[in-house]
Amino acid sequence: MNTDAALSVIRTSPLTGVFVTLLAYKLAVLFNRRCKGHPLSNPVLIGVLLLLVWLLATGTSYRDYMKGGVMVQMLLGPATVALAVPLYGNLSRLKRAAGPLAITIGFGGLVGIVSAVGVGWLLQLPQQVLLSLTTRAVTTPIAMSVSQGIGGIPELSAMFVILSGIFGAVIVKPLFNLLGLRDDMVLGTATGISAHGIGTARVFQLSETAGAFAGLAMGLNGVVTAILVPLLAPLLH
Repeated sequence: MNTDAALSVIRTSPLTGVFVTLLAYKLAVLFNRRCKGHPLSNPVLIGVLLLLVWLLATGTSYRDYMKGGVMVQMLLGPATVALAVPLYGNLSRLKRAAGPLAITIGFGGLVGIVSAVGVGWLLQLPQQVLLSLTTRAVTTPIAMSVSQGIGGIPELSAMFVILSGIFGAVIVKPLFNLLGLRDDMVLGTATGISAHGIGTARVFQLSETAGAFAGLAMGLNGVVTAILVPLLAPLLH
């Protein structure tokens, strides 16, 4: 086997996708620590950029990368379920805030859908792209599943989800400081609704209480979105 053939086998191997993904994230975490947690050094943002550089440098296609990347993607579900642990630790406070939380998450979920589609409509984006935008505020597995069901592009929805999460994770703390908001419950709920898992991971670094409320808001917003989007999608056809 010549060198080019060997490199091609390595590049397209599923194990390569797994290894490169984990390595990129590990390096991103180290960089984030070196930057003392600066919002712009968000591990997901840096990890994505490192992966992009690797894909472009090696000429690896998305299809080849996902042979291994899908193995990491499968862990999204269990990781989301694991958020129940901090939720349990804040159960009494969650119960006391049940009413306001339900209203906030329901309204926030609707606003998230309408605002995303509204911006896309103003930009005159194609119908299929608008459909893909409807799920940008929920976790990737839910977004891709719902998007496929309504005629969107699952991969495009996943990209919108990642971009929304990174933006939310970067801006959430500076924005709350600017507004003078200090309540961890408010911080977590707003982040969970708008920036799903990536934002939730960020606020966990700030406060376990904020992380718990973000996890709850993220999960319930996923349910709200999964119900509302199929009902609203016909309006875009």
